[in-house]
Amino acid sequence: MSGFSAEWLDLREAADRAARNAALRDAVARAFARREHLAIVDLACGSGSNLRGLAEFLPARQRWRLVDHDPALLAAASARLVAWADAAEESAETLVLAKGGRRIVVEFLGADLSAGAAAALDGEIDLMTSAAFFDLVSAHWLERFAAEIAARRLPLYALLSYSGEEAWAPPHAADVEMLAAFHRHQARDKGFGAAAGPRAASLLQEALERRGFAVETAPSPWRLGASQAALIEALADGSAAAVAETGEVSARTIERWRRARRAAAGCEIGHLDLFARPTTA
Repeated sequence: MSGFSAEWLDLREAADRAARNAALRDAVARAFARREHLAIVDLACGSGSNLRGLAEFLPARQRWRLVDHDPALLAAASARLVAWADAAEESAETLVLAKGGRRIVVEFLGADLSAGAAAALDGEIDLMTSAAFFDLVSAHWLERFAAEIAARRLPLYALLSYSGEEAWAPPHAADVEMLAAFHRHQARDKGFGAAAGPRAASLLQEALERRGFAVETAPSPWRLGASQAALIEALADGSAAAVAETGEVSARTIERWRRARRAAAGCEIGHLDLFARPTTA
């Protein structure tokens, strides 16, 4: 699958946390509020930001399985979680973290998810979660994943799926052309077949509803301004590079757009959060 650097994930973590839809997050918290212990699997965990963003809203005793194909990202996740925690005990197989009165046991699993999530689904699981991942996989992968978690009746909290809407300030003459080409690049194979891209959240919702899940979705847009200038610059560079790979927009237009967007006053990038729970026997 396509990789992401720990540095890029660090750069976006604060924006991701601010974007999470609070009402939907609170619905997740209420669903498990009476539990003393929760076992969570985080797919494509990257450097562990999903755990850091969610742990304080879950019960006092948690066990997380962080799953990623990239050993470097799993190592980065371990290091960043140790730095984040109030206290940490490390062993060869797990971390035991203390944070805000919570005890969080973390295990790490290196797994190639391109063939599905089955490798991550062994043992006790109360909640599946993932952030900024499902827009990278194919429609077929999403169908298979929905079947896998439906068979185990597992709730799913999926955050920050790219929804395709972008609004940059001030407007630029090439915005529409660039976004259309970027969406076509998004549909390229990221290691899971032709990517669902902006359709991912709706496809996943439909697949789960057909299998008896109650599904809630809510917007979780990045709203970036002057204080996120470094992230805006990185987005401009990354989008321009992706469009250049399509060959659909002239190099001159791409470069003019990239320079203007690196200096943008702000932008809003659309995402969707999703919470799905099985409702039928």
